[in-house]
Amino acid sequence: MNSSSFHLGLIGYPLGHSLSPKIHAAALKACGLRGDYSLFPIHPDDKQGLKDLLNRVRSGEITGLNVTIPHKQNVIPLLDELTPTAQAIGAVNTIYRHGEKLIGENTDAAGFLSDLKKNIGNWKLGIGKLALVLGAGGAARAVIYALLHDGWQVTLAARRIEQAGQLANSFTNYKLQVTSYETFQPSNLPTFNLLINTTPVGMSPNIEASPLPENIVLNKNTVVYDLVYNPRETKLVKDARANGLQATTGLGMLIEQAALAFEIWTGCNPPRYFLFESVGATRSD
Repeated sequence: MNSSSFHLGLIGYPLGHSLSPKIHAAALKACGLRGDYSLFPIHPDDKQGLKDLLNRVRSGEITGLNVTIPHKQNVIPLLDELTPTAQAIGAVNTIYRHGEKLIGENTDAAGFLSDLKKNIGNWKLGIGKLALVLGAGGAARAVIYALLHDGWQVTLAARRIEQAGQLANSFTNYKLQVTSYETFQPSNLPTFNLLINTTPVGMSPNIEASPLPENIVLNKNTVVYDLVYNPRETKLVKDARANGLQATTGLGMLIEQAALAFEIWTGCNPPRYFLFESVGATRSD
C-alpha cells in the first residue's frame, strides 16, 4: 500500500448534488490508497477564495483539484501552464502540481469519447458521423473537441448565437456549423445520428425541462447523449426512449473523466465497475 495520503477536491458552485466524493472515495479504496476528497464551493465572484484554494495546491497541502461550473475558465489565468488539450478546448477540469508549477488539464474530452465509444458498440448509428451539439459552454467545448478529433462533422446549436460563433471560431482547423435554437425545424434534424445536450437544462431540481423544443421529433436513427446525470433519467432521455431511440445520460462520462483525473494525481487507474457501484450504478469495466 502506498504510504502517501492524497488530499483531493472539487471547485465549483453550487456543489450540493456532486457525486465526485463517492466516486473518488471508491477510487482511493480500490487502489489501496489513503486520502480524502473534499468539496470547495466557491462563489463565482469570490476571486480571492479561488486564488487561496489554488495556493494550497501550489504549497502541496492539496494534491489536486477537479473544476466544474462556473470555474472551468475562471481558473485559467491563475495557472502556470495548460496541457495542449486544455489549451485547445479553452477550459480546465483538472488541476495538479508539476514541480513548482500548477498545470491545468481537461479530462472531459477523453472521458466523453471513451464513454461514447463504449456505448456505440451497443447502438445502431445511422450512416456517417454527424453530430448536433446543444449548448456553447465549457462542456460543449470539450465534447466538440473530442468529436472533431474523432472525425465527426459537428453542428452547434445554442441560444446565445454570438457565444456559439466564438466557440466555433476557436477551432480554426475545422469547419463547425452554427445554428440557433430559434431555427430548429423538424426537417433539419433527420440528418443527425447523434444529438448531445451539454446544457444544464433538465438537471435536478428542474427535472421536467428539456433542451429540445416540444415540436421536435427526432429521427429513429438518432442517438441521444445527455451530459446531465442528475436525475438518472432526464426528460430528454426519457422522451427519446419513449420514442424508441437509444439514449443515455452523462454518468459514464462523469466516471471516465474522474478516473482519468485520479490517475493523473495518484498514478493509479481505478477499475470502472467500482466507481459505478459507488453511485449505485452498474457498468462493466
